[in-house]
Amino acid sequence: MNAPLTPAVLNIDLAAEADRIARHMVESVRRFHKRGVVLGLSGGIDSSACAALAVHALGPKKVFGLLMPERDSSSGSTDKGRMVAEHLGIEHVLENIGPTVEAIGCYRWRDEAMRAVFPGYNDAWKSKIVIGGGVEGRINFFKLVVQSPDGQMHEERLPLREYLQIVAATNHKQRIRKTMEYFHADRLNYAVIGTPNRLEYDQGFFVKNGDGAADIKPIAHLYKTQVYAMARHLGLPEAVCSAVPTTDTYSLQQGQDEFYFALPYPQMDLALWAHNHQRPATDLAQALGLSEAQATHLYTDIEAKRRAAAYLHARPALVEPIGEVSE
Repeated sequence: MNAPLTPAVLNIDLAAEADRIARHMVESVRRFHKRGVVLGLSGGIDSSACAALAVHALGPKKVFGLLMPERDSSSGSTDKGRMVAEHLGIEHVLENIGPTVEAIGCYRWRDEAMRAVFPGYNDAWKSKIVIGGGVEGRINFFKLVVQSPDGQMHEERLPLREYLQIVAATNHKQRIRKTMEYFHADRLNYAVIGTPNRLEYDQGFFVKNGDGAADIKPIAHLYKTQVYAMARHLGLPEAVCSAVPTTDTYSLQQGQDEFYFALPYPQMDLALWAHNHQRPATDLAQALGLSEAQATHLYTDIEAKRRAAAYLHARPALVEPIGEVSE
């Protein structure tokens, strides 16, 4: 008989795990013949925990942080990123990527698609995308939510063409940030740290060749609940350890569960763990206070997102293996 499905299943030995990750990071940096690591600091829990783990592994003098806001970024994100860098004692710089993403059409392409749904949309409006369907057993769909200058909120279901264009445009932000990270990595002969946690890595919540690109991904095996616990174990500031995760991509406040996941991360972590350990939907339903049908739909949604994420994880397709090259 299975033990009760509770958040306790995600408990780990944090000290031992921090040391294990540190050993892996040191070995990886040596194997890549690099001198240290670079990472973007968004002020969120994942990048903050990765920075703390890097300092634990390599010391503060071999960790370089980048703060990379643009015009839709929350000022609080930059403030928390700087707080983490100063708390850890690592060198860091601010690189405003706004002019770059504007020059390559990020805002122009995005706003064009939004005006197709709301003709009056302009720079004075705010916006975000929200997801629906998953836990109800329906195919995922997306809605555009906007706030007009008079404070009124409006929402409409997004047609596929406009959805794809908005996402493609905003993906510019993640790819420019990664380009900046690799510039500094090349300049310093450092490796680049990627910051997805297990929930994001498994379910495809990252941009291919954007925040999905990296040399080392130290927390891709840790559920987000475990990342929060690790951050507290490593003594990061309370403002970071207690912050609710956001995408920090759109001008309206947006939680990750609004944009991509069916439920907030504590419930999604438990659902993914239960799915990975082949726990029946009845167990998950009882643990989360859902109906058995909703829990089954949640498992189905996890599997659907995992199939979609296969492309994001895929290596380039070769006609035949190149035996002389080790992949």
